[in-house]
Amino acid sequence: MMKKLFIALCLIGTTFYGANAYQLLSSKELGKNDAKNQTVVVKCTTDTGKTSNQTCTLRRYAKCTGTGSDKKCSGWQAWQDLRSPSKKYSDWRSAASACCRAKGLR
Repeated sequence: MMKKLFIALCLIGTTFYGANAYQLLSSKELGKNDAKNQTVVVKCTTDTGKTSNQTCTLRRYAKCTGTGSDKKCSGWQAWQDLRSPSKKYSDWRSAASACCRAKGLR
């Protein structure tokens, strides 16, 4: 009971005090011998904490070597904001925060 209450309070605190972006959709493409990637689409929030209709699309690719049946993948590359793929982020939350801030949101 105490554990459930603690989790609920953490979620409420995050919603009101620390929410910068909401994860909407996450998909992974992990086909054999294909490009392997993970995409996350987040919706930003306004200064008043309301959900905006503006989204950010973030993607990361698997670290792969070789081609065809010799292709070996292990781990992931850094996250990218698809608007500016030259910038790299260690996690999707920091990428989402930077993207939303660039749009004047949080």
